[in-house]
Amino acid sequence: MRKLWLIVALGSGMVLSFLALLVVGTYTAASGIAGRGVGLAKGAVPATYQPLVQEWGNLCPALNPALLAAQLYQESGWDPDAVSSADARGIAQFIPGTWATHGIDANGDGERDVNDPEDAIPSAATYDCKLAGYVKDVPGDPTDNMLAAYNAGPYAVIKYDGVPPYRETQNYVQVIRALEQSFAAPTSRLSPSKQAAGAIHYAQEKLGTPYLWGGDGTPEEGGRFDCSGLTKAAYASVGIELPRVANDQWHAGPHPGRDELLPGDLVFFAYDLNDSRSIHHVGLYVGGGYMIDAPYTGAVIRFDPIDSPDYFGATRVTEAGAAALPER
Repeated sequence: MRKLWLIVALGSGMVLSFLALLVVGTYTAASGIAGRGVGLAKGAVPATYQPLVQEWGNLCPALNPALLAAQLYQESGWDPDAVSSADARGIAQFIPGTWATHGIDANGDGERDVNDPEDAIPSAATYDCKLAGYVKDVPGDPTDNMLAAYNAGPYAVIKYDGVPPYRETQNYVQVIRALEQSFAAPTSRLSPSKQAAGAIHYAQEKLGTPYLWGGDGTPEEGGRFDCSGLTKAAYASVGIELPRVANDQWHAGPHPGRDELLPGDLVFFAYDLNDSRSIHHVGLYVGGGYMIDAPYTGAVIRFDPIDSPDYFGATRVTEAGAAALPER
């Protein structure tokens, strides 16, 4: 159980002063991710699929494991049985005609199965790399051109000497590149979130509010929240729309290490420390090893320590990262 001993030890005025110093004192300039990460963030990809994504994500220079993971998450949310309204199927969402041409029997069982991730994930990687080969002589970023070819076809990329001026295609490239940062293991320090202080201020104003499972803070709910309802509302107050569910909020930006946390980062807790789909709790980091969170029924929104056996990791929310998340 998480305990409210920080508030007992300090008066509310001292706590807010302490937090103000933390917020101001820890916001120093930090460089962003340099280049594309080739590693995967801990737990970002379900453990069942992580070896496949890591291996096949390095198939060609225009691809990397984090980018492949971003595509698979955006397409299906890791659901190997997903079927879209356009009859796209499996974890990689191949339509039947594309699968017939580009699906491979990667696991060697004698069957090309669009619903088998052992076939579908390698097929997605090989298809990406074929497209990259088709547009390799086109000016611009090779990965952007590959993604544009995936969405609009290689002819359009060649015709326009790069990402074509189609809103859907430009949005697709932007979304996948933003999600890529959420799946990549950062190789350098991350820039602080510009909106973090406002999100923290919102959460501070809710201290002492009783918890409500499924609560979004509406008047009908008496202004009460659950954990992800609070973090969603805190960032909505500064113009960033997060998904409603905690394990989707995990993908709203890159993932700082425990020693790199800054106020405003979302901190997550999970049943399985190797699988983000098992996340069961989220809070808003305020510094000094503490978060503001809505913990459970019978408790109130409060300060809690983040260090516990189920601590999963953190996300530094970005506007691009949040905007890239698919609606499910």
